[in-house]
Formats: sequence, C-alpha cells, structure tokens
Amino acid sequence: MSLRSGEHALRRLELTVTRRLDGLLHGAHRGLLPGPGSEAGDSRVYVPGEDDVRRMDWAVTARTSVPHVRDLVADRELETWALADLSPSMDFGTADTDKRDLVVAAIGAIGFLAGRLGDRFGALVLHDEYIHRLPARTGRPALYGLLNALLEAPRGRVVPDAPDLAEAVDVLAATRRRRGLRLVVSDFLDTRPTLDPQAEREWERPLRRLAARHEVLAVEVIDPRELDLPDVGRVALADPETGKVREVHLSPRIRHAYAQAAALQREGTRAALRRAGAAHLVLRTDRDWVFDVAQFVLRRRRMAHLSHRRAGS
Repeated sequence: MSLRSGEHALRRLELTVTRRLDGLLHGAHRGLLPGPGSEAGDSRVYVPGEDDVRRMDWAVTARTSVPHVRDLVADRELETWALADLSPSMDFGTADTDKRDLVVAAIGAIGFLAGRLGDRFGALVLHDEYIHRLPARTGRPALYGLLNALLEAPRGRVVPDAPDLAEAVDVLAATRRRRGLRLVVSDFLDTRPTLDPQAEREWERPLRRLAARHEVLAVEVIDPRELDLPDVGRVALADPETGKVREVHLSPRIRHAYAQAAALQREGTRAALRRAGAAHLVLRTDRDWVFDVAQFVLRRRRMAHLSHRRAGS
C-alpha cells in the first residue's frame, strides 16, 4: 500500500486500521501490547487455577471470609512515543511499497489505536542531520499532522556525521516522560556491521536502557532485496548512508555469500532485540503488513494469557 498521496492516503490508512485490523483482532482491545495495567480495579471472588494469588485482596477476604482478588486496569492517559527512522536506507523498496511507507503505516497503526484509548502520541524523527521532535498530543487532528509530517519529509541525504539510530534511541530514553509504550521503527542496520550474531549492536545498550523503564516494541522493516541479490550480472551498488558506489558482478558465489551475510545480520538483530528486552515485529515490503501486525498481536495475547495462567497455578 503506497502512502504517497497525502491526506487521502492517511484517511485510507485510518480505515485500514479501524476496520481491517480490528476485524482481524476480533473487536475491541486495549492496546497493541496487552499487559495487566497498574491501577487497582474492583475486587471479585478468587478463581483457583486462573487468578494470581499475588493479587489477593486481603482486606475484602478478611471482611467476607471468601477469597477475593483485585483486578488491575490499564493505565489511563499514557504517552506513547515513536521513533521513526527516516535515514537514507529507508528510501528503498523493490516490492509493493517502500520501507519508508511501512514506517508511516506502523506508526499510524499504533497511533490510531492509542488515540482511541485517549493516549497522547508523539514522535522523534531521525532524518538528515537532526533528530526532530514532534510533541505528544491527543486527538485525531494531531495524529494526522504528525503522520503528514512523516509523509512530507524529503528523501534522506548523505550527511557527514549524521546522528545514527543509537543516538536517536538515547534521546528517546532520556526523554523523562511517564511510563508507556515506546515504538522504534527502523531497519536496524548498523553503520559498522558485524557477521557475529552475538556481537553487541550499536543501538543495543540505549535500547536496553529504554526498555528498563518503558514497554518497547521494535518494528524491523526489511525489503526482500536486502536478503538476497538477483542474478543480473554486473550492477552498480550504492550505499545510501554514505553515497559510495561500487560495481559488482553478481556471480553465484557472491550472491550466496551475500545471502549468508544477510541471514547473519538478521539473526544478530533478533538476538540483540531479545537481549534488550524489546518486543520484535518484522514488516516486509512484499507482505501484507496489516496481517503481520494482527498475527503479532494475537501471539502476544496468547503468550500473556498463558503467563497469567501459569502465575495463577
């Protein structure tokens, strides 16, 4: 789904989220990453094998002589912040859409869902030589303005000493806001790549600091051409981050080595996100992003339900 046509595209994105995504998620839901919340709710009778004994309401239990637990409800008026990576490597796409379009789609999906819960939504944008800040506000017009700013941002330029993803995550982590969801949408490509999947990534420590205080969802955006190269002979390959161009003959040996290196890079990203404590969602330019978001949410819900059942057993 291309998002190049301004307000019309944003309206179509909102309809996609509110109709199709809601349909795949089977109705009302509190948020993209389900959790127990932190505010105390009403007491109810304890159900053995289902409820967590750590939530026992001892005052009501003593008064009624019947075991009660106190439910937790989701936090209200939270702030959701997104980090949008619009560096030059995101201006790439060889399938149905560009990686940048998926950045806007992912942030739009979270934004429209968070807005229905009354959360404030803000963003940091990594673009050219700056890390731009779009303040957190509530309401549909504010979200439209934020998404439109992302759509209208020009293509990334090669800028010497431009801030990288690690610096942007550091800025996000240093923003002293109340706890909430933090969304990082990027391809997570390092400026100094390594083929060791267990090696620490440049952005890993800042992301770990961020996840120590907030719930973090990392959305990795990839294009199929970043995973393997076509059999087209000699081509000129350009590094969008540095502007360097190199001619390469894509022999079978080169293409095989490239595919192996790409697989190791992706495994390293998965491992680093797992060590940092971030939830990990992969969106591809050649796949249905709405379906992938829905499947991710459903998996998270099942995991949260199983964890709750195990804690109560």
